[in-house]
Amino acid sequence: MNASAPKDILRLYLQNARDALLWKLDGLSEYDIRRPLTPTGTNLLGLVKHVASVELGYLGDTFGRPSGEALPWVAEGTEANADMWATPEESREQIVGLYRRAWAHADATLDALALDTVGRVPWWPAGRDEVTLLHAVVRVTGDTHRHAGHADILRELIDGAVGMNQANTSVPPGDAAYWAGHRERLERAAVAAGKKHEG
Repeated sequence: MNASAPKDILRLYLQNARDALLWKLDGLSEYDIRRPLTPTGTNLLGLVKHVASVELGYLGDTFGRPSGEALPWVAEGTEANADMWATPEESREQIVGLYRRAWAHADATLDALALDTVGRVPWWPAGRDEVTLLHAVVRVTGDTHRHAGHADILRELIDGAVGMNQANTSVPPGDAAYWAGHRERLERAAVAAGKKHEG
């Protein structure tokens, strides 16, 4: 990798987000990777399914490079948010495998085309659907990092695991007692601020 080459820099940050997102599935049961943990149903395996679809769309179809992957959950007439959760028939292996194939397809697009190549996003309004490859890669990278952050919070709610990867938690060391005390201190500060600033 050339640390100053734009494509290598883009690929590095996109791959870091991909790896972080998949790491959040490690060691969890089928139930835990699928369980909805927010009022809108956000779940770990659904996030992976979603970002696989995003990569295949923005870094494939948009540039006239269809992957050939069947994505029935994004077809016209399917229910809203069908790409954000896994059915009982869809296995972890299928969805993770799809995501890895999406990486390969997206990386091939990045290798094949110049960053100023213009594509058309099929689901954007006509006349406002043009995008450069650079724009598309940055958009996908931002989206993937956003969802990796969602996954980090979901995983913490499940079993307390946090961080970008096993070697980099990005969190200061502390045992359960330390974090319980820290959380309680933050709760007290939030209550005090609410009283002071809201009434």
